[in-house]
Amino acid sequence: MGVEWFGFGYAALVATGGIIGYAKAGSVPSLAAGLLFGGLAGLGAYQMSQDPKNVLVSLIASGTLAGVMGYRFYNSGKMMPAGIIAGASILMLGRLGFKMLQKPHDT
Repeated sequence: MGVEWFGFGYAALVATGGIIGYAKAGSVPSLAAGLLFGGLAGLGAYQMSQDPKNVLVSLIASGTLAGVMGYRFYNSGKMMPAGIIAGASILMLGRLGFKMLQKPHDT
């Protein structure tokens, strides 16, 4: 079992986005959402580090962010932050789909 570095990086990106949103615009909702979803993504990455097939929490966090931030990007056309987070979330969903399709390894 390896550490899910991609998942932890995604979690850090989401949490950092919330912190930057708060620092630049004073947006408490950005801070709360960033820390909540960053924490959920971090929990999901930890769970996947323990069991690569345990993707549910990561799937919920990245799927929700892909939908919400994708909608915001569609409406605003702004790459920061909506486009970046939507893109990263879609990549994470692709990775999770790949993980779910892999056959288990005997170790």
